[in-house]
Amino acid sequence: MVDRLASLMTHFPVGAQVFNTGPLCGLNTLESDGAHGQLHLVRSGAVEVRYERKSIQIERPSLLLFPRPLTHRFVTDPQRGADMVCANLSFEGGAGNPIASALPDVVCLPLDSIAGAEPVLSLLFEEAFAQRCGRVPLIERLLEVVMIQLLRQVMESGEVQSGMLSGLAHPRLRHALVAMHERPAQDWTLHDLAQVAGMSRSMFATTFHSVIGITPGQYLQSWRVRLAQKALRRGRPLKVIASEVGYGSEAALSRAFKVQSGQSPRQWRAVFQAAEA
Repeated sequence: MVDRLASLMTHFPVGAQVFNTGPLCGLNTLESDGAHGQLHLVRSGAVEVRYERKSIQIERPSLLLFPRPLTHRFVTDPQRGADMVCANLSFEGGAGNPIASALPDVVCLPLDSIAGAEPVLSLLFEEAFAQRCGRVPLIERLLEVVMIQLLRQVMESGEVQSGMLSGLAHPRLRHALVAMHERPAQDWTLHDLAQVAGMSRSMFATTFHSVIGITPGQYLQSWRVRLAQKALRRGRPLKVIASEVGYGSEAALSRAFKVQSGQSPRQWRAVFQAAEA
């Protein structure tokens, strides 16, 4: 069976930076910084979560994920509070990260519903609420493991009804998606991708658009441009990038890049460098 997450996590990993391990009491507002998502694990206590005029009531140990920057507020008992582990999430590629962009605005799941997570969470909470050397980097690595387990859960439970993660959950489409992820420079045709998926060309095209929301060609272009953006952030030459992601020339990559992002690669890199300065 193909590993649906391996190439995604290799190209676009997620990192966690812990900022709270302990009780939160009363009102706590977490302002969006415009760059990071957030992951919260509620070990005990009742929590009301407010965001964008919506609210979630958490009454049992739960995971709460905001994959994209979003201001939110926690309301807990002023005295008892709630024991929580909170971390900022850095998705490689920021807003262009395909995992972050494929997830709903908010994911909230009871901890005991996440398959295989119990031993990881047990160790994570043990470290979070102790004072041992190396606890923070260990907690952060464990949170990254929890993110992988969460993505498995989201795909296998049908939590996401359309888009890339829904496609990766599909028993046939997943094969074509993984092929594009792992070999973006290949000259993929609709016929080739349909063969990889074990479907007729017409059925593949129809099913792909129905499940993922765009055509296979549009998806491949989007994936290639995201890889190109990653390479541009790392300062790689445009000519080399074009070859690596499946375009025969800088001009061909530039055309696809502008269709996808509204900017040429050089314009995009200039904006990125200005933001980093």
